[in-house]
Amino acid sequence: MARVRTGVRAVGALLAAVLGASLAGCSATGGKRAEDARKAAAAEGRAAVTTPRWTFAMVTHSGDGDTFWDIVQNGAKQAAVKDDINFLYAHSDEGQQQAQLVDSYIDKKVDGLIVTLAKPGAMKDAVAKATRAGIPVITVNSGSEESKSFGALTHIGQDETIAGEAVGDELDKRGRKKALCVLHEQGNVGHEQRCTGTGKTFDGQLQNLYVDGTNMPDVQASIEAKLQSDPSIDAVVTLGAPFADAAVQAKRSAQSKAEIDTFDLNAKVATALKAGDLGFAVDQQPYLQGYEAVDLLWLYRYNADVLGGGRPVLTGPQIITGEDAAELQDYTERGTR
Repeated sequence: MARVRTGVRAVGALLAAVLGASLAGCSATGGKRAEDARKAAAAEGRAAVTTPRWTFAMVTHSGDGDTFWDIVQNGAKQAAVKDDINFLYAHSDEGQQQAQLVDSYIDKKVDGLIVTLAKPGAMKDAVAKATRAGIPVITVNSGSEESKSFGALTHIGQDETIAGEAVGDELDKRGRKKALCVLHEQGNVGHEQRCTGTGKTFDGQLQNLYVDGTNMPDVQASIEAKLQSDPSIDAVVTLGAPFADAAVQAKRSAQSKAEIDTFDLNAKVATALKAGDLGFAVDQQPYLQGYEAVDLLWLYRYNADVLGGGRPVLTGPQIITGEDAAELQDYTERGTR
């Protein structure tokens, strides 16, 4: 875990240095006057650059009502204001529909595309079509293994296998012996990688439970039934913040003593961590995924800059506990963590 966190800090420092240098280079005034102008523009919601008003589109595999993607969009929109970008967003949890949305943006001749590759087979041709059309593509969140071969400039997110391994290590530290990994979207390669990674480092027994993530009562009922039928389960790991609360409710109904842990962070998860209802959360910093994707597309259009050197730009994982939640709660409530 320490190695992963250090890598994330190093990437963050590099990004800050590159972004600071690029913004300073965009000003004709330079020095303190340039910095003062940049700060004033940001405070007033104005662009901090003088480049053309390019149009960037983001197409994700999000289902309706998934608050994780609200945080991603918050980051993307903030960067779009700073970089004077016209930002468009669309989503579908159906791979073919997601590809069609990408095609529609290609037809509109957008200046850059940000896509997720949760279902890479459905997205391969759409990404190839974009690159043939001369549209730069950055992948975020899912698809780090396919991103380069599909022709994307870089991938921004966490390595899902590494994140899963971090969860397995944390479960071992907490003395857990039998864990349930709850997958809420069948066919999502990132979810499979999370559970597989957990199993690699977890010394105990890990079972996968597939649920219908579009039906929260069904999610709760499925977890509750599993806990009732197997009292030896002492940990439940959900793969998204909205499903953590359902697992907590299922635990109470089943009168189970299992610890509930989750991937991803939001305001509800931060509150539950402080209250002790959750053991830990794995934060992949979705705000950064949206913000850096827009900013790196801008840097590429402006200066042909590419980060990563052929490897993903990591935004996680970071293990968050109740001790950390108080510090982060204000950020989660404003929708940036």
